[in-house]
Amino acid sequence: MQTSETIRKALRQVKDPELNLNIIDIGLVYDIDVNDMGDVHVKMTLTSPGCPAGAEIMGDVRNVVSDLEGVSSVDVELVWEPYWTPEKMDPRVKAFMGF
Repeated sequence: MQTSETIRKALRQVKDPELNLNIIDIGLVYDIDVNDMGDVHVKMTLTSPGCPAGAEIMGDVRNVVSDLEGVSSVDVELVWEPYWTPEKMDPRVKAFMGF
């Protein structure tokens, strides 16, 4: 069975095409819940409400998680609270990007 940590690790494959950085390091994934039946709920945001790559990123999240062994369903919830800011980025990525 997958855990929230193994799913988080797998989601490093999903990149924001505009930034070319994975969604974990830029802080877009807020929470991951996995139940005993293999149902996965990913709570995430985008860098902005008008993000043109939003549907692509969310589809990639769904596909990556669905491909994991033991996952029976994937629900991706898009939220705007709390609003994403560069402060949510991994400190290494912030330094790399000059924040």
